[in-house]
Amino acid sequence: MRISAFLLLAFALAFFWGPAEAQGYKVPRTASGRPDLQGQWTNASLTHLERPRDLQSLVITEAAATAYEAGHDGAPKIPGDDVGQDTTEIWEQGGKLARLAGEVRTSWLTDPPDGRLPYSEAGRKLLQRSMDALYTDFDGPEARPAMERCLLGSNSTAGPPMLNAGYNNNYQFVQTKDHLVVIVEMNHDARIIPLAPTAPLPAAAMSRIRPWMGRSVGRWEGDTLVVETGDFNVIGSWRGSSPIYISPAARVTERFTRVSADEIRYEFAVDDPAVYTQVWRGEMPLRRATAPMYEVACHEGNYSMSGILAGGRKKDREAPTQTR
Repeated sequence: MRISAFLLLAFALAFFWGPAEAQGYKVPRTASGRPDLQGQWTNASLTHLERPRDLQSLVITEAAATAYEAGHDGAPKIPGDDVGQDTTEIWEQGGKLARLAGEVRTSWLTDPPDGRLPYSEAGRKLLQRSMDALYTDFDGPEARPAMERCLLGSNSTAGPPMLNAGYNNNYQFVQTKDHLVVIVEMNHDARIIPLAPTAPLPAAAMSRIRPWMGRSVGRWEGDTLVVETGDFNVIGSWRGSSPIYISPAARVTERFTRVSADEIRYEFAVDDPAVYTQVWRGEMPLRRATAPMYEVACHEGNYSMSGILAGGRKKDREAPTQTR
């Protein structure tokens, strides 16, 4: 009788509390009762947005992952870059492919199934135009990419969607009842997300003021924080050295779910008909980071901007000679 009662109680707890609590994990909560997402997290990984050409499927075996990781430590082979350590002093990608829900993942993209961005013909032209400007437009600092001006991190590290780069893949989440602040290690961006709709700006201001990372607003769906973002800045459309182009008209939906003491499941969907043939979706683990997050002194060391513009002026002076 006692055993039967115990089993009945265990079944009831599993039914009413859900799978996370049944496995012994309770989502920590803030004073307002919402899931606590605070802390330092990282998405450093050999897994990136798109699937490498030499990997055929989204999920691979541990044996295949071990073989891949052995030949891809994430650091480029630079002659003379040996300072007595296993990896370079810059690159930090963790040396491992991502593990998500017990599976080895070869890309963050889950849809399309081939793990490649679904560019339309028009979208590729927009991407190419932005990339061409990188090598041709030196009229002034405002024309240079946001990453080069130390305004945003490379490879869409600030997001949305928030993706990993070759280094500086750490984030700090600070949460209040009304806001979530995501402090991005790369170029120390601070993304402030209100957790309730805010009063819209006047129409005239909306046409002129477009935040670097778009305009975000969050809402809770159960224990998942859903963030919708639009009104992207056209200068931030091309995301650094990554192949991503996000148009000002795009809508990006993100979902943050605390799944364990050391992991947040981060999901995203990008709806941008001007660039892509379909909505594309992905997911990644944000793992707890134990090391401190340091300031990236990009502006303080950004001496290259004067050199870039000086080079542009030199080309201007040489242009008549070159065209004769």
